[in-house]
Formats: sequence, structure tokens, C-alpha cells
Amino acid sequence: MKLNKNPENLFLYHYVEELISDYGSYYEANLQSHDLTIKEYSVLLRIRFIGKSTQRELVELFKVSGAYMAKLLRKFEDENYIIRVENPENKREKIVELTENGFKKTDQLIEIIDNWEREVTGNLSKDEIMLLKKILSKIVRR
Repeated sequence: MKLNKNPENLFLYHYVEELISDYGSYYEANLQSHDLTIKEYSVLLRIRFIGKSTQRELVELFKVSGAYMAKLLRKFEDENYIIRVENPENKREKIVELTENGFKKTDQLIEIIDNWEREVTGNLSKDEIMLLKKILSKIVRR
């Protein structure tokens, strides 16, 4: 469904939902290996871009339970996507870091995201894309 008829009469929600649905379909059709869900990839990708972080920070960032994050990080460790090392400043904390294998895994998703973004923004100028990103960064609460 295209939402560009009378766009001023629609909630932002409609556009967000449409983009999420479109990306989900693109992800399913273009990702070779489906060993991770979109949500799991999202966590792994965020670890890549925020750098070293603790499990507690990831729980707060994704607003999930500690048990869920612990299980997911254990899965990532088993697949050699991350390592957890002791925080030298707080021996009770573990710092989560991406491994070389984790970088390779996220490279797959980055390629898909890049291709999808080029496809959905194909009718926008570079200036419009930059403006869109700036506006979205003001809207997003993180």
C-alpha cells in the first residue's frame, strides 16, 4: 500500500509501519543466512556501532530483560560473534565486544541496509536524505 495520497492527513505512525514492513520483507528476501532474527541482528549491529558496552547498558538500550539479553549474548558467544571480558574498573561487570567473526556477520546486514536505503530513498536528493536523517534523529528518543 502506498501512503503518498494526502500525506499530510496521515500520522507519522503510518509511515513508520510502512517502512518497517518494507524493510522486513527486504530482509527476508535478501539475507542469505537466517540464523539470526531481525531483532538479534539489531542488537549485534548496535554492539558494533556503539563499541564496547556492558550487558546492563544493552538491557537499558533495548529495554529488554536481563535474562533475555544474557541468553542472546550467550548465543552470540557460542557463534563467536562477541566476547565478554572483565571490566578492569569493576570486576563484577563484563564488557561486550564484537569479534572479527561478529564484524563479518554485521557486514552482511550493513550491505542489506545500504541497498534497502538506496532503494527507498532513490527519489530523494542527497540534501533531502540528510534533512530526513536530521529530522528523524530529533524524533527518536534515544
